[in-house]
Amino acid sequence: MRRAGAVRVVASAAACGVLLTTLTSCGDGQDPKKSDTRSAGAQKDKAQTTGLKRIPDVGDRLQSRIPAGSRQVVAVYGMGKNSPDSTVVLYTRTGSTWDKNAGWKAHNGRKGWTADHHEDDKRSPVGVFTLTDAGGALPDPGALLPYSESAAIQAPRYWAKPYWHDFDYVIAIDYNRVKGTAPNDPTRPEGQSKGGSIWLHMDHGSGTSACVSLPKAAMVKLLRTLDPKQNPVVVMGDRAALKA
Repeated sequence: MRRAGAVRVVASAAACGVLLTTLTSCGDGQDPKKSDTRSAGAQKDKAQTTGLKRIPDVGDRLQSRIPAGSRQVVAVYGMGKNSPDSTVVLYTRTGSTWDKNAGWKAHNGRKGWTADHHEDDKRSPVGVFTLTDAGGALPDPGALLPYSESAAIQAPRYWAKPYWHDFDYVIAIDYNRVKGTAPNDPTRPEGQSKGGSIWLHMDHGSGTSACVSLPKAAMVKLLRTLDPKQNPVVVMGDRAALKA
């Protein structure tokens, strides 16, 4: 579904990630015993990413904030409280268990994470937030979330050139914003000082102002996968905060 975009963009500078791949092995031309060992290892790895009872490495405090009706979770695992580096993993639920569907290298706020985000602190907020709206400067790539294509979302051309494509695709994180509006809607229900316009968006290779940035392929995957009928949420923070 496409909406008209809002008139201004309040956004974060983004970063660049590398798509993670899962390595597998085969036994062709190998010693049968070694092949069996590798196959067993591959099965073990698979077992660790499917049929999960809960989102891995997330403690009870944040785990309890994942809505009971949510069947899609984007988990952002920050490398450290003051680090701009993170890993994003997409989990989907079938029945009562979760499966890992994809993972990517990503970036977060250039100064790391905070449980009390304020405008321009250059830290991403820790927490669990719904994902209800998407958009970008580029046409809708097949998003399931409501998608607002608008030139108003495009990164300003007075920014350095590596940042120009940051907002080609974005997914609004429902932190201090009105759900059901374009990602660049400027309304701040908790006040301007609490910041806003915190998005999942495309990556340019370093930390952001507060957003989480991913490779283009990851953004397209998320846009085509996150389904409002599945009540998607993002669980985000540095690893210590997530486990607390």
